[in-house]
Amino acid sequence: MPVSGDWVERVEPKVADETRLIVDSFAEPPDHPTVIEVFTVNGGIDFMCAAGQILVREDQLGRVVDILGLPSGTEGEPVIEGVVLLQLAGGRFDAVVDAVEELDGRLGPGIGTPDQVMTAASGVGSGCSATEPQEVYYEIEPFPSVCHGNGGAGVLIYMADTGLLQDAATHPWLASGVQMQYPVDDLDPLDPGTPPVIPACAGHGTFGAGVLRCMAPAADIIMARTLLYGGSEIESNVVRRLGAALALGPDIFHLTMACLSRNDQPLIGFEAWLRLLRRTGGICLAPAGNSGFDRPEFPAAFPGVIGVGALGGDWRGRATFSNFGPWVDVYAPGRDIVNAFATGTYDCYVYPYGPNNGQPAQTRNFYGMAKWSGTSFSTPIVTGLIAARLSRTGENPRQAAAAVLAEARSRAIPGVGPVVLPCCNDHDASARPPECCCRPHQHPAC
Repeated sequence: MPVSGDWVERVEPKVADETRLIVDSFAEPPDHPTVIEVFTVNGGIDFMCAAGQILVREDQLGRVVDILGLPSGTEGEPVIEGVVLLQLAGGRFDAVVDAVEELDGRLGPGIGTPDQVMTAASGVGSGCSATEPQEVYYEIEPFPSVCHGNGGAGVLIYMADTGLLQDAATHPWLASGVQMQYPVDDLDPLDPGTPPVIPACAGHGTFGAGVLRCMAPAADIIMARTLLYGGSEIESNVVRRLGAALALGPDIFHLTMACLSRNDQPLIGFEAWLRLLRRTGGICLAPAGNSGFDRPEFPAAFPGVIGVGALGGDWRGRATFSNFGPWVDVYAPGRDIVNAFATGTYDCYVYPYGPNNGQPAQTRNFYGMAKWSGTSFSTPIVTGLIAARLSRTGENPRQAAAAVLAEARSRAIPGVGPVVLPCCNDHDASARPPECCCRPHQHPAC
């Protein structure tokens, strides 16, 4: 079993930089700092969790309290129907892993699990995407470009990410139809200055919403700043917010988050939320993650969640950073996507562009647009195309998603899997070669 503690010495420099951002961000709030335990394996991150607390199935709470030696009558904090949050203080175990291993041995796996850290489509410990945002020319157009028409009209999408930038409305494809759930709390803040300083992970939600609206320009998006700490949040807080969001009645939940879990076990809080989602008829999409391996990441790996991997820059093969495996349902372009971003300066923080061997961090200048890579940005392409089909055909969300995935399977790339390409309002896409679908270059057959 990998251990927490001096984890920095056991991981690669890039992973250390990404993980340090997460751990430090959780420790910053003076009113409720959270200690994050980091567990490593093979030079990377195995999983991360909040120290001293676990999630427990409510129907087994009495037995768990007894096994852990907690005070009789301990009830825990409600998280979602069927799951509670339990503090270990005052019981037989202080360490999360010790407590969970005891529960696994006595009750079986999945009764009590760590309150694990979810990040914005993580890599091996990363808090944002596969790369840091890159500079582009002033007034460059988005890529893939904006579809014409009213694709997505009447479709409501709930997007859980890092929030929405104040200046998002300066982009015509974001000026209407994208709103914050709570205009104060869901604002993605920049550090003050002239120009402002763009913190790590800021703009991630705006960029993803921009990609989605390019595919479905008439869809309505509710943006929630769910990932507060270095592009991350613990499962218990994420699930509470998603549970409340069910009352809004979204057709699609777009969750820009991924989690490596202890022993690759499902997240029991998310599992309970998904049961509630199924009752509504809505669907859920999530990025597969950017670790470049076949280890499952949640929620994308859950049955019933559409897990999206990324294609490389030529759209002919899998991006090297993209996770893969039978639990990944579909792949879409995710390398060198161009879309809406902040205006300001950005200091890189990840090796080799961050502070390195006494050298200062590389500073990049942005003017409202950026180029970025990751399964975070392949996922909104798929979400947008499902939303566009949903509005065009009158199907319900599950039918529209099934149709898009069926077409993706018909276009599968050997060695990769089912593929979705950003065809705009194409009523007969199957009759045209994939090269016609907004490829980086024009194909003679089109």
